[in-house]
Amino acid sequence: MMNKDSQEERSRSERRHHTDTEGIEMERGYKIEPFADDLTTPINIIFTKEDDMLVADSGVTDGNGKVLKLTKQGFQVIADGFNAPLTGITEHEGFIYVAHRRYVTVIDKHGTKTNIIEGLPSNGDHHNNRVVFGPDGKMYFGQGTATNSGVVGKDNDWVSEHPFFHDHTGSTVMLRGENFTTNTFLDAFENRTVETGAYSPFGVKTYEGEIINGIVRSNGSILRANPDGSELELVAWGLRNPFRIRFDRSNRLFAANHGYDVRGSRPIANAPDEFVHIRHGLWYGFPDYSAGEPVTLPKFKPENMRQPNFLLLNHPMNPPKPFATFTPHSATMGFSFNYNRKFGPYGDAYISEFGSNAPITTGGKPLPRVGHRISRIDMQTGKVYDFAINRSGLPASISGEGGFERPIDAVFGPDGALYIADFGVFDAGVAKAGTGRIWKITHG
Repeated sequence: MMNKDSQEERSRSERRHHTDTEGIEMERGYKIEPFADDLTTPINIIFTKEDDMLVADSGVTDGNGKVLKLTKQGFQVIADGFNAPLTGITEHEGFIYVAHRRYVTVIDKHGTKTNIIEGLPSNGDHHNNRVVFGPDGKMYFGQGTATNSGVVGKDNDWVSEHPFFHDHTGSTVMLRGENFTTNTFLDAFENRTVETGAYSPFGVKTYEGEIINGIVRSNGSILRANPDGSELELVAWGLRNPFRIRFDRSNRLFAANHGYDVRGSRPIANAPDEFVHIRHGLWYGFPDYSAGEPVTLPKFKPENMRQPNFLLLNHPMNPPKPFATFTPHSATMGFSFNYNRKFGPYGDAYISEFGSNAPITTGGKPLPRVGHRISRIDMQTGKVYDFAINRSGLPASISGEGGFERPIDAVFGPDGALYIADFGVFDAGVAKAGTGRIWKITHG
């Protein structure tokens, strides 16, 4: 067992490696430096109208999502008690909107919390995400899927707590009726196998031609509502996990959307992450397309596993291609558009890449050298460029070379600098408290 002195030395070593900027390769002319240390799972940064910095702690280490404010004495908790994960915060007309599992909650100037949207379908793998406000004055947010690719299986550890939960569609579809056999999983199915179909609870079969009716609170969707949470409506669906959305100055809505993993009853390989232009009424391909291509193509077949088939007998439409694509398992997260010509190309997007959760999501394969960087998206061409990247291609705690752990947000501050929320050490799905950071990137 490691003694106390050894534990403290290891913790100091992790912090030293994590904040060593020599491990980061930057575009020429830029400087990166640590801005704040010892945070726990910082997932989102915002700047208020008063230029105060607020940071959201996801709460995944202790089950308590928090909103923190940077003061002269350091970060202070101004609100907590939010369901983990807390996925984002937004200021709008003097209120703070907090997105956390199943809820959107508003904090008023007195600190009073009011749930304005409840019962979102976020008991599965992915959750409701950060709120933004559009040019129509409405509140928009992404809602992730319950599963990897449409079928509840052994990879979904939430089933024991929510045995009837599953994905819901955004429009009426007809199923092909393919079912997937799963060995012993829950006590209720001890010493037996069960078959599970698409868009069904665990252990419930489907049949060819079965009709699934769409609902507003669908999974893998973009939803919108009035600022008070009323008149919730569906904007688009067929996304897997639209983790972060944002409008540009042309009032176009974009989403960072995650591709499929090589896991579960219906693993899909080589599915890129996507940067998607969201348009009202469109279907973006989940569960049968990846980046606009059918998953029945040979390239999506996992090694030594079966070729994925379509789950749907009829598709709502031919899904659009994404605006930009990223290497599979990059895990694109928070992003911002640059409108400061002194910083870089006007209008380009700077996006954080969290990196892979291998071997859980890669079919048992080791950690690929993807993610752990900030990329720049040329908004004229859709090309993606490395902007700030760990030279090793790995998180700093693994490479020992310093640099990023898990970048999860990229936000421009009132000073024109780009601030990066680094989630901290995250290994095999487990986050380590106190290892999160905020980085500051300046030009010139």
